[in-house]
Amino acid sequence: MDRLNERAIIESHFATHDGVDLFYRHWPANRARRGALVMFHRGHEHSGRMAHLVDELDLPDFDVFAWDARGHGRSPGERGFSPSFGTSVRDVQTFVDHIRSTHGVAPQDMVVLAQSVGAVTVSTWAHDYGPQVRALVIVSPAFKVKLYVPFARPGLRLMHKLRGNFYVNSYVKSKFLTVRSNSSKSSGLKSRLGSCPYAPVA
Repeated sequence: MDRLNERAIIESHFATHDGVDLFYRHWPANRARRGALVMFHRGHEHSGRMAHLVDELDLPDFDVFAWDARGHGRSPGERGFSPSFGTSVRDVQTFVDHIRSTHGVAPQDMVVLAQSVGAVTVSTWAHDYGPQVRALVIVSPAFKVKLYVPFARPGLRLMHKLRGNFYVNSYVKSKFLTVRSNSSKSSGLKSRLGSCPYAPVA
């Protein structure tokens, strides 16, 4: 049985440290709140792709939050682009600060769950900011991405020197990212896999 979106959902925005309004989804607890689960999506995705976890984890006494990183989903910006990795890490801190101040959830009552590129960003945030969260779960962190094209990294660096930021076609098919047939169709994932930006990480 598909239980997607059984819980009530609130869609909202928060202002980042540099004034960008990022979109997020909030599923309030169904009973007296014990804490919050804060989720961070993979690259090329958005918070809607994590909605099924809200029902599948079945945590009725936890608020659940999931953002659309800048340049993803319903957040503004060039698709997939952030001015820097440090900007994205600081966005995580701003989101946690927003949850604390707006929703009254202390960091020690938060469980943070992050996937792939989101897990790399959140791991850096945990290292740099030392948050006193209840738990940190990183799923398949993309600390290193295997490129199958010979000399891809030097080639990308050279192209960046010549052209500045540019987009690289992604040949990842949405059917390879999920085993839920309705998940890839209903989320509009296919339209988000066309290309991804390239900017070197310092």
